[in-house]
Amino acid sequence: MQDKIHPDYKDAKVTCACGSSFVTKSTRGNLAVDICASCHPFYTGKQKLIDAAGRVEKFQRKFGGDYFKKPEKAEKK
Repeated sequence: MQDKIHPDYKDAKVTCACGSSFVTKSTRGNLAVDICASCHPFYTGKQKLIDAAGRVEKFQRKFGGDYFKKPEKAEKK
């Protein structure tokens, strides 16, 4: 490897908008992020469906109930 061409790789403190922070390594220094693993809905289990123009209700009305249920087989005689 060539000398003096690689950037410095130093400790960086990552701070989330929710207030949590952790230390990692980076070439950029300290970072500020909008969302992290402690507040992201996927990781916390508090995921919400954002309904735009009633699309979720429309889907549930159309495909709700027995739509995806397998049809019962007719009895053989």
